[in-house]
Amino acid sequence: MSDPGSLIRLHDDYDHIEEQFNRALDETLNPAGPESLYDHVAAMQLPAGATAVDAGCGTGRHAIQLARRFGLHVIGVDPGSRHVQPADSGERDNVIFQVGTVEDLPVPTGTADLVWCRDVLSLVGDLGRAYREFRRVLKPGGRALIYQTFATSLLEPTEAAFLIPVMGCVPESMRPERTESAIADAGLNIDRCLIVGTEWGEYVQEHAQPPGRDLLHAARLIRDPDRYVTQFGQENYDIKLGDCLWHIYRMIGKLSGRVYLLSAPV
Repeated sequence: MSDPGSLIRLHDDYDHIEEQFNRALDETLNPAGPESLYDHVAAMQLPAGATAVDAGCGTGRHAIQLARRFGLHVIGVDPGSRHVQPADSGERDNVIFQVGTVEDLPVPTGTADLVWCRDVLSLVGDLGRAYREFRRVLKPGGRALIYQTFATSLLEPTEAAFLIPVMGCVPESMRPERTESAIADAGLNIDRCLIVGTEWGEYVQEHAQPPGRDLLHAARLIRDPDRYVTQFGQENYDIKLGDCLWHIYRMIGKLSGRVYLLSAPV
């Protein structure tokens, strides 16, 4: 495209279709959102009263939803004691919370019908140990649903050098080949792997009010860092910028989520 005349003609041609192109892009592709994870659990047809482990349960929101939607008995496990006191405990009879880690689950061997682990394993250094724990606690034929975000080849080294440490992630654990090796070594079967890509980001933008908030916040943080560092401190500034960039990078393919549906051998 070194010929200036060819470049001009190309852009002239584009000008004729630009508005049509924009209208096409304004049409939704009907992306699935995070709630679609529950659809995968529904498809497992676990009986009411089956035991699920929410490994890395955080505030307990997903553990409570698993109990509420499917009638499961859920054990929520998280290393932070403040996380295992959820504000919403409407299904408290079916949910218990314990302090523990994904590498050392306080769950008896062979007692779980489902392991649910969302947005946790990128923070874990020893993926092999985590997946061996999942295999240990699952019954024969038990299922696991894992959601994790990975870095893609579009993430530049300088971007990764800032983002991954500030978000508390482990670089090796953000490589899908490392995850899949750990799954295989633990003796778990990958029944299905769904590459989410930009889909959840699209969903959030289509349903968020207002859309584009992370992009706007990142722009302000980058343009006037001193304003926010003075008010909130450098560490909080870095975390906030990292969080904004995480969502932006997911939108443009520098980060990509994957859903792994696993099973333990019978």
